[in-house]
Amino acid sequence: MSKPGRLGIGIVSAGRVGAVLGYALRAAEHQVVGVHAVSEESRDRAETLLPGAPVLEIPEILRRAELVLLAVPDDQLGPLVQGLADGGHWRSGQLVVHTAGRYGVGVLEPVRAAGAVPLAIHPAMTFTGLSMDLARLSDCVFGVTADNMMLPIAQALVVEMGAEPVVVAEEDRVRYHAALAHASNHLVTIAGQAAQMLGAVGVERPDRVLAPLMRASLENALASGESALTGPVARGDTGTVAAHGEALRAEDDDVRLAYQAMARATALRAVDRGRLTRAQADGILDLLD
Repeated sequence: MSKPGRLGIGIVSAGRVGAVLGYALRAAEHQVVGVHAVSEESRDRAETLLPGAPVLEIPEILRRAELVLLAVPDDQLGPLVQGLADGGHWRSGQLVVHTAGRYGVGVLEPVRAAGAVPLAIHPAMTFTGLSMDLARLSDCVFGVTADNMMLPIAQALVVEMGAEPVVVAEEDRVRYHAALAHASNHLVTIAGQAAQMLGAVGVERPDRVLAPLMRASLENALASGESALTGPVARGDTGTVAAHGEALRAEDDDVRLAYQAMARATALRAVDRGRLTRAQADGILDLLD
């Protein structure tokens, strides 16, 4: 027998996020009543993480579900919601939850117009769509946005998945999402660029060189903030920055431009925080120009 308050969950779609969150909600004893999975990869993912859940078309999922989890790419969310509204598929009292970082509940206005309840819960985590993601949820924070009266529902869903909810105002969602993209996506780019440069000088396993350095840098930055900053820019070491600039002439444009942009940002922040004098920073900025 299910616990009181357990919901029938419909998942659109079984991508990396949807399948993992569906698993977590099922672990909290909600029932997955349907999942939308078009590609072979998403069907395999649904079979692995949501065994026994019926694979259905979206209108049938909405007909069956008390809570619809929309785990689709940001740019697809608005057209999907509006199209389903135009077809009369949303139901009064239904909970409709999306996982797009960029949006709050405004994008779900067609849902509200049909009498359903819009909620936004975005996991501040990168997912692989594999079972290893499940353990990460316990250390994950979700940005949640909802109407004041409905906010406890969104928070409770996140807690049930073993994660921590943090409230993000509707008007702050884009800035919130940009911060996460900057921290996560650009970290991957920087790691790839650094590995490329090491490979070019004959280092066979760049990951072995970078892993301990990048882990230590990240841990120090999160523990101590920008007081953990080190390196030639933070020291005002113009000679080293100039040498780096010469060496980077041999690199792809994306590497050179990324180094210059991050070095510039580092110099400006170091001045603001009293780590460099204005004169030292000007010397660095002149070199970067």
